[in-house]
Amino acid sequence: MTTRLLQRIDRPQDLHALSEDELTQVAQEVREHIIATVGEIGGHFGANLGTCEIAVALHSLLDSPRDKILWDVGHQAYPHKVLTGRRDQLATIRQYEGLAPFCSIEESEHDIMGAGHASTSIGVAVGIKEAMKVLAQRAEPNPPRVVAVIGDGAMTGGVAFEALQQAGGAGTPMVVVLNDNGMSIAPNVGALSRYFTRVRLHPKLWHTRESVETRLSELPGVGRRIERYGPQMKESIKAFWAPGLLWEELGWAYTGVIDGHDVHALRVALRSALAAGRPVVVHVATIKGKGFAPAENGGQEGQERWHAAKPRSIMDGVVVAPAMPTRPTPPPQFTTVFGQALVNECRRDRRVVGITAAMNTGTGLDLLQRELPERYFDVGIAEQQAILFAAGLALEGVKPVAAIYSTFLQRAYDQIVHDVCLQRLNVVFAIDRAGLVGDDGPTHHGVFDIAYLRPLPNIVLMAPRDEAMLVHMLRTALLHDGPIALRYPRGEALGVPLPTRALPIEIGTGEILREGDGKVAIVGYGTGVAKGIEAADRLRAGGLDVTVVDARFAKPIDAALMAQLAAEHELLVTVEEGVLAGGFGSAVWECLNEAGLDDARIIRIGLPDRYVTHGTPATLHAEVGFTGKRIAERIEAAVAERVVAGA
Repeated sequence: MTTRLLQRIDRPQDLHALSEDELTQVAQEVREHIIATVGEIGGHFGANLGTCEIAVALHSLLDSPRDKILWDVGHQAYPHKVLTGRRDQLATIRQYEGLAPFCSIEESEHDIMGAGHASTSIGVAVGIKEAMKVLAQRAEPNPPRVVAVIGDGAMTGGVAFEALQQAGGAGTPMVVVLNDNGMSIAPNVGALSRYFTRVRLHPKLWHTRESVETRLSELPGVGRRIERYGPQMKESIKAFWAPGLLWEELGWAYTGVIDGHDVHALRVALRSALAAGRPVVVHVATIKGKGFAPAENGGQEGQERWHAAKPRSIMDGVVVAPAMPTRPTPPPQFTTVFGQALVNECRRDRRVVGITAAMNTGTGLDLLQRELPERYFDVGIAEQQAILFAAGLALEGVKPVAAIYSTFLQRAYDQIVHDVCLQRLNVVFAIDRAGLVGDDGPTHHGVFDIAYLRPLPNIVLMAPRDEAMLVHMLRTALLHDGPIALRYPRGEALGVPLPTRALPIEIGTGEILREGDGKVAIVGYGTGVAKGIEAADRLRAGGLDVTVVDARFAKPIDAALMAQLAAEHELLVTVEEGVLAGGFGSAVWECLNEAGLDDARIIRIGLPDRYVTHGTPATLHAEVGFTGKRIAERIEAAVAERVVAGA
């Protein structure tokens, strides 16, 4: 339940007249509102609890949306949503037709940019601020201010540094709030994370910057020499003491480390930064899961566990024990099957390694990290580096498996094209979260990978119909000479027995699963196979016996099998959980066209040419017609149309 002060906050301007004690109370009420609401409905959790004071401090000083606040990444923006007119809608977040899980420009004028992928806020903020200068008719006495709030995990993304370099060089007057909580989803990795940790653990270091240069000049016996040798020596000595030198060298003023849960300290630092008239980084230390003891006091394990809350996992601020299962043990997750299969492959071949871009649990590589840590690599939120790193490994004879969500692999497209496929390197792309992923919505749906990978020379594309085929395909990929990708969905597998031995599949071959009466052949790819079987079962009940085929490969297509199906059936129906433009169905169409079978009639079933909203996968599949029932209805209509036309 919201309490007295928060009930009065319907827009950010309502914060402007409050005292700092009242603002502190609002921040705590926002935190309690998130714990109560998200604990009931589920959603991103820990990072949001850490940004309550940041959101209150920013909105108390700025005039949104005239002033622009950009949140990177959006899973730390729930407090911002609460303070910008969406307090009473929070219970709908991530639900179908409810609030978006991340910032959405369609949802609110206060959401300046959509942000579901990390590391983008600084670059967009630079563009916004420079656009203001371009469009200004004359110098404004009080121009709109621009602030980018970025999590420290997102600073491992190269695009963030590209933006820092541009803004520092141009002197773009803007503020970056570096929300340093030591975590993205899993613990952060790499030298930059260690740097932030060092600074965070020595919060008084930055004060030394204010006096170190003067004191160097006053050192007995050496001060004059330091002055004579010039700024190079002074800067070198200052670097030992000055944690902000990294930013200063990029042209940014630095202040920090600020207690991110102290509204007064935040407001003092932000007020100075906003008035500086140059690029400023405000380094803020927060606690992921602040105010919720299992996360705040649970160390890295607790913070990672409570990155998101499951529905009905918290009641009155207390963790609720999970209910006993009411059904038999569910099938394993596709991700878990992949993770264990990769561990097995690493044990089989010492050249095999796994790579993740800060998503070890999400991709199943936590199993490899635990079992064979020396064969596990986490590059941070840096998908481009993940693929470049894989290319380097492959050049030396290692067999890297880059396990990355479909939506995040998009970020490394040039590296896939230029550094892997052009050079025919032995890199395996394990594409998790392929298809409609559910509550995280359009920023996370993995619907483009078939289309964006299929045009690339030298690459092989395949997709398993079930978890057993996933095991076989991973073995196939590791035995293949050249780049190869396999895509698989989020969620529970089909429940088929896992093989005791992984067996390679002949590249470019499909498999007929069910012979029909010659009228219709359904050709499924990946999850499309199960949908095709479901449709076939419905059609059989209505008297139409159709052929069902697992294509297995989108590139190369089994041209001989496709030609056979076209010759023996009146209608071919392709089914894929990806966009139709350039997808698997297009590949079948092109294959038959090249074979001179222009008269083959094809219905392509897949995902529409639009961004699909958030909601459960079942809800979204029904919305876009990717269900066995809807596929069967389309086939029945097409068959009836042919009968009428033939009559």
